[in-house]
Amino acid sequence: MNVSDFDYELSPELIAQHPADRRDASRLLVVPPVGPFRHDRFTDLPELFREGDVLVVNESRVFPARLLGRKPTGAEAEVLLVRPVVEGGEWDSSSVLWEALVRPGGKLKPGRTVVVSDELSVEIVDTLPSGNRLVRLVGDGPVEAMLDRYGHMPLPPYIDRRDEADDRERYQTVYARERGSIAAPTAGLHFTDTLLAELERRGVTRVAITLHVGVGTFRPVEVEDPAEHPMHAEWYSVSREAADAIARAREAGGRVWAVGTTAVRTLESAAGPDGRVRPGAAETALFIRPPYDFRLVDGLITNFHLPRSTL
Repeated sequence: MNVSDFDYELSPELIAQHPADRRDASRLLVVPPVGPFRHDRFTDLPELFREGDVLVVNESRVFPARLLGRKPTGAEAEVLLVRPVVEGGEWDSSSVLWEALVRPGGKLKPGRTVVVSDELSVEIVDTLPSGNRLVRLVGDGPVEAMLDRYGHMPLPPYIDRRDEADDRERYQTVYARERGSIAAPTAGLHFTDTLLAELERRGVTRVAITLHVGVGTFRPVEVEDPAEHPMHAEWYSVSREAADAIARAREAGGRVWAVGTTAVRTLESAAGPDGRVRPGAAETALFIRPPYDFRLVDGLITNFHLPRSTL
């Protein structure tokens, strides 16, 4: 199997630069286990579910992780916060120490500073083995408040425009809760409160997990053999309540539907050999590719993704 086996032509004019007026207005391609494909609308999604099924969503929330500033020389510089550096492996978005990507990389060496505003600066502390930087946020207030005030939403590279005020709401799912992603779990962007209510009315249980989307979602696969791709690790968390709800549904014959590749990655990483979800927090570097025997996920709701991406 080669990465090129999955290539397809994607014309730039087919990539929407702004969201649709209605979240659930997109088209929906239905690919059943057997039989022909079907073209529906996203509002038709509830018809695919049965009473007792489980819908697993990723409630991670995108934060303004992109910091634009200047070096003391006046030259422009950019810092993209990737993940907090804290003891014990827990996630703490209020940390002052972060792993980050910087631009221009050759100029921002340890000891340099990027001035974002009069109230916020970024000190380059060290260069990590990955080539990323360890940075310290220096400001006059709580870290999260400073990022909300001066940070920019880290839109995907195929969105060829600056972030706008509306992106802070539209580049989030309606159920986003846990701050920590630098890219939205985009499959969930199509859901509305009305659609979720309809699924609940049909007897579908909604379960929330958290996986904070990292920089790997932006990085293309540059090798021909996917087994040689250095997969990025992402932090995830599954509560006891979520694990129990999934177990009850499966025992009763319900199917597990994952909203997005992030939910798939979390569930398959947390599933034991018996197919039961183990609650807790951990990091996953799971790369699902053929052949793969799914332990837990029965159905996937996902977007189309860029060629040469792990997604």
